[in-house]
Amino acid sequence: MGEHRSGWPFVGRRGPLRTVRQALRSGAGIMIAGEAGVGKSRLATQALAGLDGYAVVRALGTETASVIPFGAFAHVLTGPPEGGENLLRWAARHLRDSARRAEPLVSVDDAHRLDPASAALVHYLAENGMARVLVTVRSGEPLPAPVAALWKDELLDRIELAPLTGDEVGQVLAGALGGEVAAETVRHLVRVSGGNVLYLRELVHAGRTVGCLAERDGQWRWRGELSMTTRLRELVGARIGHLDQDEREVLELVAFGEPLGTESLVSLTSAQVVERVEARGLIVAVSEPLGSVEKLSEGEGRREHVRLGHPLYGEVVRGDCGTLRTRRRLRMLAEALEASGLRRREDGLRAAVWRLDSGSVTDPEMLAAAARLAWGRQDPRLAARLARAAIDAGAGVAAVALLGEVLMVLGAADSALTALRLAARDAVTESERAQYAYSLGVNLAWAGADAEACRVLDVAAETLTDPAWRQEAYVYRAVTDCFAGRLAGAAQSLARARACEPMTVRGAAHAASLEAWVEAYWGRTERSLAVAERTMASVESWKDEAPHAFPTFLDALCAAQAFSGRLEAAARTAEQGMELPAAELSVSGFGAYRALVSRLRGDAEGAVRWCRDDMARLPAREPYLGRCVAEQAHALALLGRTAQARDALAEAEELASRWAFTRQHVLQAAVWVAAAGGDLDEAVRLCWSAVEHAERHELRGNLMFALHDLVRLGGPASDRLSMLAERMEGPLVALLARHARAVGNPDELRAVAGEFERMGMILYAAEATAQEAAAYRDSGRGTLARGAQTRAWALAKRCPGVSTPALVELATPELTPRQREIVQLAAAGLTNREIANRLTLSTRTAANHLQAAYEKLGVNDRTQVGRLLAAL
Repeated sequence: MGEHRSGWPFVGRRGPLRTVRQALRSGAGIMIAGEAGVGKSRLATQALAGLDGYAVVRALGTETASVIPFGAFAHVLTGPPEGGENLLRWAARHLRDSARRAEPLVSVDDAHRLDPASAALVHYLAENGMARVLVTVRSGEPLPAPVAALWKDELLDRIELAPLTGDEVGQVLAGALGGEVAAETVRHLVRVSGGNVLYLRELVHAGRTVGCLAERDGQWRWRGELSMTTRLRELVGARIGHLDQDEREVLELVAFGEPLGTESLVSLTSAQVVERVEARGLIVAVSEPLGSVEKLSEGEGRREHVRLGHPLYGEVVRGDCGTLRTRRRLRMLAEALEASGLRRREDGLRAAVWRLDSGSVTDPEMLAAAARLAWGRQDPRLAARLARAAIDAGAGVAAVALLGEVLMVLGAADSALTALRLAARDAVTESERAQYAYSLGVNLAWAGADAEACRVLDVAAETLTDPAWRQEAYVYRAVTDCFAGRLAGAAQSLARARACEPMTVRGAAHAASLEAWVEAYWGRTERSLAVAERTMASVESWKDEAPHAFPTFLDALCAAQAFSGRLEAAARTAEQGMELPAAELSVSGFGAYRALVSRLRGDAEGAVRWCRDDMARLPAREPYLGRCVAEQAHALALLGRTAQARDALAEAEELASRWAFTRQHVLQAAVWVAAAGGDLDEAVRLCWSAVEHAERHELRGNLMFALHDLVRLGGPASDRLSMLAERMEGPLVALLARHARAVGNPDELRAVAGEFERMGMILYAAEATAQEAAAYRDSGRGTLARGAQTRAWALAKRCPGVSTPALVELATPELTPRQREIVQLAAAGLTNREIANRLTLSTRTAANHLQAAYEKLGVNDRTQVGRLLAAL
């Protein structure tokens, strides 16, 4: 019932709400079952609020009233029964009489707590059709026999109310907080609350109280560790209930060790106690498929482990343990796992973490091996912690090299370089020299020291004798080439790596991921997708060995899908990248790709949101962050928020300039920032700069968009796009080249617009249709021009807030191109003198053009022009 609190919207329950109301209108009633706090009472209240014509009698089952006959209905059953009258009939008659002419509807909350007489009354009313009945019960609780019979005897329908889904939690949070909630924060609160509305509300209250949950840059975000308030601790503690010593030991071991193997838990405690705790719903046994390696070693297809019944149980249980008790439990878990022989890959990692947290670890090799496993499992923060502990315990250069790679993705490349340079003299064996060179080389490349990075990796490739080490040196050299925008060089390095046979699992996975990336940016999108599909099919066999490969494959997939026009697939892949277990492994800024898809669809507001969401996750001062900021500047420019766009562009230029493929996004955003300010000449000039940069660095996918931007701005690019279409793969480049050739041909523009719309590129469809209207108008075919204009407006309305030169022309067809340019500059706030200087005109000429435009548009000043363009 606590979820009724004001400010918490009722969302995500439309289906159950319809079911409950339908059952009350057309049948005897319904039973709503669900876990405590899931929202049963709120659903019942909401269902009753939408029903008219009933006399509602409300009752509540409580522990206190459960010992009093008819205790739940004491507030409505007044006066003694008539002599000798059956008590059930008396109570039923009393309820019907109190309803007068309306039909009675009895609503009982927490019916599992009803006293026997009240339970019998509810059953009697339903069985004899004397009232509609709505009851809520808690799943897993024993029910009074008459209440259980309500649905077992099919007197009432029954629905099981599930916890809120992730989308529903997002809706609730947005309504309760009164603003946009970052996707990562929604995911965090879904994990911790388990979709339980009562817990969710208390988590939000706790987060706001201690400052973990706050509004930052227009979004509500959660930062920091969960802080359990007294109220939340009491709620969860009440749900856990009383535990004897043996039960507490079981729950503590699971809280510190989940997921914990069932056999291990039983060996540490006893089967009887484990079963008791499971029967109370405090722990649950989960069966999951084994990996292929584990199947070979264990001879089975599944394994069973135990988890807590709810994530918050662990917060309470662990919080109740002191330091010494915590260490004892962790040592117990580590010793049990070590005694089992560490049969699975992750066993060594888990044992090392438990040993480290319990203060009982001494073996540096154990810590170093665990750090490698954590890195392979894409947990860079844990990997860094274990690597540092290994180094402190006396591990060698290999641990330092691993720490260097991990610190790189954590945004601490400077610290990594410092640690690596200090360890240079300790790299003695070939293995140590190889790992040291890889880590140093990739960190130098990451930091922008391209020449030194190439020198380090070239020396390694020339001096290492083991083919396995040499192949990896070439793979890292390919990474350096990719950062610098030398795609042909990267392809050559990958070929050299594959010549160092046999390929290791790690080397093959990293080489394939880079090949997919190079092919995608090179414009060979179908080849990129084929490589990715082929290698990702066996991801479980290499994922732990090649931690960089998986996010690189996702990056390559995003690029190939976007460059080939597969927008829906690109959106899904980008969202998968944003949900990687560690935010730092969103190393490509997948929010930039997701924003690109939204922008192409005409959803510039959505693009801004996706960028903002990912920008909060990415490490500071990273080029990938710069790419995300550049996409935000691009979207803001399309929305006409010129000042914000310029600020974002300035930030992006500083961040993204280190690498060619991130800088390209800045150059293309600058085009539209200039266009948003009304300076189309500057926009075209910047567009040619973007074209030149993409050509120089072999970024054909980006070149395709840069050349097409010239078409959108009214410049010539048909020949260049047609030539590019012969070298690139995928349907999008062919369509963009067709668009370039179609300019001035209304029939062909209409066909192109239809193709854009089918691809989901609504903004481009609107622009092509606006160009179609202009072509008809220029040829004096006014009726057809008006028809195309109407269709263009309909498409433009699907791109809310977006303004581009083609759409501005749609809104101001009476103006000449020069007048339209001057009007946009005036709307952006420039004076006549500033306009004249910008366009190399006299002030008088600029003023005359502006006055002529005012007369054609029927406005009097800059403010009215701004309103007209904003109305677009």
